[in-house]
Amino acid sequence: MGLVQEFKQFAVRGNVIDLAVGVVVGAAFGKIVSSLVGDIVMPVLGKIVGGVSFEDMGTSLGMGPDGTEIVLKWGAFVQTIFDFTLIAAALFMAIKAINRLKAAPAPAEPAAPPAPPRNEVLLEEIRDLLKK
Repeated sequence: MGLVQEFKQFAVRGNVIDLAVGVVVGAAFGKIVSSLVGDIVMPVLGKIVGGVSFEDMGTSLGMGPDGTEIVLKWGAFVQTIFDFTLIAAALFMAIKAINRLKAAPAPAEPAAPPAPPRNEVLLEEIRDLLKK
């Protein structure tokens, strides 16, 4: 089998296409949630804590050798953690809703009991013959 044929077989496999769609949808979903956090939630939270933007929060570590200020931007880190938490919560709720929509599998019929061992069958036959 040629390399091109192997690649074609790999590329058109259902799992690869599903994964590609999932990545694209996930990236779009991430942008939506990031916008929700950055444009709606964080300004409200900043107003509650005194009109301060979390992105701008940081601690100065002094001046660098080239004369620029070195800033530890811990506010951006807090913002990223908040983004992650909201994205994870939104994904959890979406997956939970999808799982609820899935039909419950039909209960499986109980399996027939296994046949008794040969020695038990023979003993039952002997018992039945003795009864007669």
